[in-house]
Amino acid sequence: MIDEGSSLARRLGLFDATMIVMGGIIGAGIFINPSVVARLVHTPALILAPWIVGGAIALAGAFVYAELADRKPDVGGQYAYIRDAFHPMVAFLYGWTLLLVTQTGGMAAVAMTFAAYFRELSATNLTPPVLAVVTLLVLTAINCLGVRAGSNVQSALMVTKIVAVVVLIVAGLASRGAPAAAPVHSEADLPLSALAAAMVPVLFAYGGWQTASFVSGEMRAPRRDLPRALLIGVLGVVVLYVAVNIVCLYVLGTDGLAATATPASAVMRRVLGPPGAQLIATGIAISTVGFLSQGMLTAPRVYFAMARDGMFFRGVGYVSPRSRAPVVAIAVQGVWASVIALSGKYEQILNYVVALDAVFFGLTGAALVVLRRRDPVSASGGFRMPGHPWTTMVFVGAFWALAVNTVIQNPRSAGIGVLILLAGVPAYFFWRRRAA
Repeated sequence: MIDEGSSLARRLGLFDATMIVMGGIIGAGIFINPSVVARLVHTPALILAPWIVGGAIALAGAFVYAELADRKPDVGGQYAYIRDAFHPMVAFLYGWTLLLVTQTGGMAAVAMTFAAYFRELSATNLTPPVLAVVTLLVLTAINCLGVRAGSNVQSALMVTKIVAVVVLIVAGLASRGAPAAAPVHSEADLPLSALAAAMVPVLFAYGGWQTASFVSGEMRAPRRDLPRALLIGVLGVVVLYVAVNIVCLYVLGTDGLAATATPASAVMRRVLGPPGAQLIATGIAISTVGFLSQGMLTAPRVYFAMARDGMFFRGVGYVSPRSRAPVVAIAVQGVWASVIALSGKYEQILNYVVALDAVFFGLTGAALVVLRRRDPVSASGGFRMPGHPWTTMVFVGAFWALAVNTVIQNPRSAGIGVLILLAGVPAYFFWRRRAA
């Protein structure tokens, strides 16, 4: 039986929340995606433009979530915003896809990336799936010890990630840049579709800040600290991301950046030789495990909130009386992510949910429009989205346009994602009947 009076412990402050925001964004993407963008657009200005525009969209999202966090500092964050603005079934479908595919599939993929780098650095005989599962289960155990333990590990890994990115930036700027080359392409040559395609990896690289809202129920002062953490964390990541791209262009040039699949390693190898490449490989490995740590800390709070609403297995709402952590929700996520890693299907799963993820981002922005219209007074003394509703609708439109573009580009994968979503409808009615 669940002790319904048990609650999560409020032990997180501004620094913890800021590290969670940045940790949810910075993964392996910034070390790889600059070359993806460079292959789609071919001039320095157009390579940097998507990262600046993507940063502006991410910052707009941070403002949206900051007001939502001020209005509703509830456990589950995004889940609670969608639930209260629209309907419990919409929120359930968000949590359904988060657990089954979006969060766990992403964690499985990142765990496999970490395993590949760890094998290269350590020369271990363990296979990548085994290493991935061990990593996921260790992080699961740490987070079951309590939000303070999970946050301390996450903060330490995040600081290390920032150091790795700063080392890359400083080493690149201190080196001799690539010789200037005559431009092969002009900006006028590129179709608008190329720029739109370049925004896709950029928006994914910037994604993840929203997960900080999941732990608002464990912050000491969520209405004060979560909006600040969102803005400080996202702005800090934008600065780091743009600086990394400037360094990659400076050291490798546009053609060199487009030609490599591992731009961060190419920069460090050119600047410091093989030891530099190994150093950045270590930084990437730490970055990936830090991303996993952040996901293990935040997302289980959604499943916990669903269980407390009667929309999921009752046991998932259990809180350990010793650690004050939702240990069952954490364990469910860790085990399911491990199963996906062992199955080897994580890449296909990620393709299925790209459009769905973008739809729920847009829905969260629309939730602010609904809640502001329903209760315009409650935000008058707290944080407010600047330029609302126009800025909010730009944020919503950007992600819904991404969803439409994804459906057009990958109709089969998007169709499977829709089927996964629709499978949640009978599941919702099943748990609603149980709750009744």
